[in-house]
Amino acid sequence: MGMDQTRNRLVGLMFQNDYSWLSGRLRRYLGCPHSAEDIASETFLKVLALPDPASIREPRALLTTIARRLMYDGWRRQDLERAYLESLAGLPDALAPSAEEQAQVVETLLRLERMLAGLSPKARAAFIHSQIGGLTYVEIAGLLEVSVSRIHQYMVEGFKQCYQVLAE
Repeated sequence: MGMDQTRNRLVGLMFQNDYSWLSGRLRRYLGCPHSAEDIASETFLKVLALPDPASIREPRALLTTIARRLMYDGWRRQDLERAYLESLAGLPDALAPSAEEQAQVVETLLRLERMLAGLSPKARAAFIHSQIGGLTYVEIAGLLEVSVSRIHQYMVEGFKQCYQVLAE
């Protein structure tokens, strides 16, 4: 049996054994059967993408962790989208972006958030001050009360993080 067949069989068995359990748990937590089923399905897609499903020792713990992260990502997306739309509310209609442009901006903001999420607060601040605020490393070092060489390190971390997200 090939590696892909083994993977599919293992995840298929996990799906048969645990899908109802996971969606029931999510339904109780979320209060919405449709959202629960969406997240449960997406959870199993994530499991299918794992490099070695045969190494999973505690499937329900893993499924719970993945589902919880998917819920948090969904909530974070809703919060970001709501904040962006609230910021647009005061614009005159002539200046307001189209629905398509709004969706593109939200996607870009979410991607940026994923890029910066893995950074420490100071590294994130340094990266934003440099790339968005246009400040020099010397100015950022003064603001964050760290050395210029530390700002260089923060920027390397930031660019590495961005590269990893873009490579996904």
